Amino acid sequence: EHERSPRCWYGGAVGMVGFDGSLNTGLTLRTVRVQNGVAEVRAGATLLYDSSPPAEELETELKASAMMDAIISSSSRDAEHDDADATSSSAAAQTKNNVGDGKSVVLIDHEDSFVHTLGNYLRQTGAQVQTLRSGPSALQALTELIHNRQKPDLVVLSPGPGNPSDFGLSTTIDFLTNHRIPAFGVCLGLQGMVEHFGGRLGVLSYPMHGKPSMVSLNTKLLPSVSSTTNEQQQGSIFTGLPESFEVARYHSLYGIREHMPDCLEMLAFTTEDGIPMAIAHKTLPFAAVQFHPESILTSPAHGLRLLENALRYLNYNDDDNDDDGTDDDDA
Repeated sequence: EHERSPRCWYGGAVGMVGFDGSLNTGLTLRTVRVQNGVAEVRAGATLLYDSSPPAEELETELKASAMMDAIISSSSRDAEHDDADATSSSAAAQTKNNVGDGKSVVLIDHEDSFVHTLGNYLRQTGAQVQTLRSGPSALQALTELIHNRQKPDLVVLSPGPGNPSDFGLSTTIDFLTNHRIPAFGVCLGLQGMVEHFGGRLGVLSYPMHGKPSMVSLNTKLLPSVSSTTNEQQQGSIFTGLPESFEVARYHSLYGIREHMPDCLEMLAFTTEDGIPMAIAHKTLPFAAVQFHPESILTSPAHGLRLLENALRYLNYNDDDNDDDGTDDDDA
């Protein structure tokens, strides 16, 4: 009645059943299906109570065009370049100085549809990325990495539905501080840090799900944030970014500005109403953003730069890579 063609595989799920009986699935939303040499693109928009049909149509076309461009540009490259050119391009790509080269990232999955997109952005920094479903199994896997002298350089706390307590984020953050592992949070990850360190969360009067907003940086804390000179950047996750830019928001919970703990600095706010959009711990290499850097509504250049900065600047100055999994080096 409402759709011209059947959705088929779009909006479904693909996944795997583990040998331990666990089930791990991902939604087939931002997906291209290739069958018998034919690439099929399907795209949809987020329908909410205040959705505008013309705007949703444009969003659908934008999402589809991004996947179509990837298919067409890939085909063009195959047709226009021979093996020697491809080898030359590969060598050039390998010599690019990526901030994530040689670094490892663990992405904690809080059951959010953006997780694999976020993982893709992190891989574009050059880092090796391992995704772990949140819970005791993730902490056990991290413990094994530590015992094997493979402690990650950064743990990213993904977005997710519900409240931080639904996923035991405080337990995860305790683990990370105990083992001196830097952390970067997105959306739910920020909310978890706020609660863990003693702040309070509120509920927006108007849910911001799939909505763009302008954010402004706290220039009192980041006076030289847009500079490209290392001496002036002061190690911020916003280094090299403009003082104001548009981001994608998917949340109803937020950190209450007046109840933010003293140990957290607020680095950015929404331009229109001052909702905290980014935080950083004053003494620990922990930072987070409320918006989604990996969303198509956030400039890809800004989102990728933000993640690169997290890898570059979130670290312990006296980092102990010999952590054997004990709590002797608790932070």
